[in-house]
Amino acid sequence: MTTANFESGIREAEPACVDLDVDSIDLRLGADSLVWKFYGDVRGVLGFQRLAGTENCIEQLAQGVEDHSVIFSDFLGRARRSGPPIMRTVYSDHPHEWGRRVRDFHRDIKGTISDGSRYHALNPELYYWAHATFVDQVLFITDTFIRRLSYEEKVQIFEESKTWYQLYGVSARSQPQTYEEFCEYWESMCDKFVPTRTIVYATGYLRKGIPGPKWMPKPAWRVVAAPLNGFLQTVIVGTLPPQMREVCELDWTETKQRRFDRFAGFMRAVNPIINRLPIRMLYVPWAAEGWQRTGVDPRPLHNAPAERTA
Repeated sequence: MTTANFESGIREAEPACVDLDVDSIDLRLGADSLVWKFYGDVRGVLGFQRLAGTENCIEQLAQGVEDHSVIFSDFLGRARRSGPPIMRTVYSDHPHEWGRRVRDFHRDIKGTISDGSRYHALNPELYYWAHATFVDQVLFITDTFIRRLSYEEKVQIFEESKTWYQLYGVSARSQPQTYEEFCEYWESMCDKFVPTRTIVYATGYLRKGIPGPKWMPKPAWRVVAAPLNGFLQTVIVGTLPPQMREVCELDWTETKQRRFDRFAGFMRAVNPIINRLPIRMLYVPWAAEGWQRTGVDPRPLHNAPAERTA
């Protein structure tokens, strides 16, 4: 998709739903897919800010969140309500039902942005961008913190993401057709990032540190919170694309990059140990339920380190 096509498409601000005959099409991901293996891994929590942040650096999506959610009054609650239905679209035994449910949550999310142009959450260009951030999360977190992915595995994850997107029942007109096109699309979207009110608010803790409890004296909290803030400002900020760090004014240095690389390398090195954890400790609940239902043990699957070719 070209930049011009994205700009013209997103400003249509019209929903474009696609209803499939689910009785004749067995459309689902399964235990043999790489998305199943890696999406629900608990290490995905390390990418929560990359996922939510990249979404909300695009003005139309951020405005929809600001206009139609409780992000400023119940940030964590919104995350808890949004995540499980998307997980169930992948891991449940009724993926079509959950995919349509996620889609229909967005039917009335519409409004205008700063230049007066309209947006609609079910506009394909905007909806696909939200989906793309989940695809990126699987690719980035796996390759960075779990184990290196081969080029062929990256291609496979992207191809599986097409099925994942189809489950939502939204037009795929804006979807890249190849993994290479997806990488180009991702970089072009990152270049569109702006400091939206939503994302500046959501990353405040990374600039200022985590606010302490009211009952604790501030000097004491600074001492207690120093290690945690150091972790967040290195590891969590390290997961973010450079364009997002720039628009959110998040400090980044070569020293922090080296620390991040060492942490990521350590996480990959201990993957064989982490992969021996019980399934309900290794996966989030909705993914663990899916593995239990299928009777498949995911720990031996797709677990050999790949020779890095891309």
